[in-house]
Amino acid sequence: MVSGRSRGTAAHIDASSRSPVSVIHLDTSFLIQSLQAGSPESERLEAWTQANERFAMSAVAWTEFLCGRLDSTAVSLATVIVDRRIDYTAEVAGLAAQLFNGTGRRRNSLADCMIAATAIAEDAPIATSNPRDFSRFEAHGLTVHG
Repeated sequence: MVSGRSRGTAAHIDASSRSPVSVIHLDTSFLIQSLQAGSPESERLEAWTQANERFAMSAVAWTEFLCGRLDSTAVSLATVIVDRRIDYTAEVAGLAAQLFNGTGRRRNSLADCMIAATAIAEDAPIATSNPRDFSRFEAHGLTVHG
């Protein structure tokens, strides 16, 4: 059975021959940049796809993405790339509040705390184009691919 992500240069992967190595959470910035052909994010996504990695996003990051200036092609492509959109639960909300309070209650950082908390709760690394936004969460268990 052939499956994969149909994005311009994305290769199809024979899912029956390889199992996923891990799930990588995507931040909004990474997903947006990965949709640009030839970008470093697009190339990294392609390499991870070739390695049969899977991709997820928090519902918060997905909402940020959908609030951008997008055409229907970009949304369709993103829906294929992102295998799962993770619900924002009460448990994740508690963790996000701990991150917010524990990292200085920075103005305009609540959404990043929510996105980071989702990845931490899923024990997944996060890919971002803005590693500075997420590096402060590494002490709390987040692995950042930036």
